[in-house]
Amino acid sequence: MSVLILGATSRVANRVARRYAEAGHAVYLAEPDLAEAERVAADLAIRTGVQTRAGAFDATDFDAHPAFVDAVEEALGPLEVALVAFGLMGDQAASEQDFAEAHRVIDVNYTGAASICEAIARKMGERGEGSIIGISSVAGDRGRRSNYFYGSAKGAFRLYLQGLRGRMHKHNVHVMTVRLGFVDTRMTFGMKTGIPVASPEAVARALYRAQQRKIDSLYYPPFWACIMGIIKAIPESVFKRLSF
Repeated sequence: MSVLILGATSRVANRVARRYAEAGHAVYLAEPDLAEAERVAADLAIRTGVQTRAGAFDATDFDAHPAFVDAVEEALGPLEVALVAFGLMGDQAASEQDFAEAHRVIDVNYTGAASICEAIARKMGERGEGSIIGISSVAGDRGRRSNYFYGSAKGAFRLYLQGLRGRMHKHNVHVMTVRLGFVDTRMTFGMKTGIPVASPEAVARALYRAQQRKIDSLYYPPFWACIMGIIKAIPESVFKRLSF
């Protein structure tokens, strides 16, 4: 069986792909830029000796998603694990001025993610096995003025995964939600967080272990569960006055 990595050039997705390849799984790496996906796939094949394939994937080409999943399985066989790791932070200020920017953020982080998950779930459900891993964000736990378009899309994706998990349970398909805090990626480069930043390697190890154990929901780093519990407990009358 094979593993599909969507958003293959992100640092987290790249490290997760390596973990599965080292465990002997064939890996399909997908990314909007086909040349980049092929570069990552070739590098992974050289490093691990496993069979890899690459393909172009557009999160917003919803109609093409079922055919894309068909092509992945034709190339490498039935999907055992699918990681939905793509995302778009967007520009909050630009989104407030032009809803087209906000629409793009929503379509990539929620609509596109839900669309491809449906196509994957359909295949796995027919076979009665498989794991779907969706990467959300702690930003989706509560709306903040600084990134509420991105946060609301990630929050919607989290709720979608929760519902999908309930639906697919009877089909023996595992659905895992991963809520990431600050990770050392392009999204956080240059940010002054004041909170420890996780390495992509550590995220990959934790995610792989959690999927093997069929965990439903994972905060990483784990201390973010406590942080977000505190943030969610702040009364709205207070929270709306905060500047972050």
